[in-house]
Amino acid sequence: MGRTSSKEDAGALFHSLRSAYAATPVNLKIIDLYVGFAIFTALIQVVYMAIVGSFPFNSFLSGVLSCFGTAVLAVCLRIQVNKENKEFKDLPPERAFADFVLCNLVLHLVIMNFLG
Repeated sequence: MGRTSSKEDAGALFHSLRSAYAATPVNLKIIDLYVGFAIFTALIQVVYMAIVGSFPFNSFLSGVLSCFGTAVLAVCLRIQVNKENKEFKDLPPERAFADFVLCNLVLHLVIMNFLG
């Protein structure tokens, strides 16, 4: 019928995404790994809570929110450091990293305070 299957379409999409990601600079790939690690750590905590229970619920919330907050801040860092993003072209990468570190300090001070 002249129509390609959805499996071929998915393969072509995967190939194009892989080739586009291969051109991504190494520093952005490292930030991507960090975001993936933070999300994976949050998922491990959720699975652990589902298996064992959530007795100190503040501790569970603090851990998960710390992981997700760190991931969000890392995505913001990635957006600011990306050279192709014209909105932050005048922002030096050192300033973006300093903002990331300062926001992480504030986030984790709030998380530690929430632990009670």
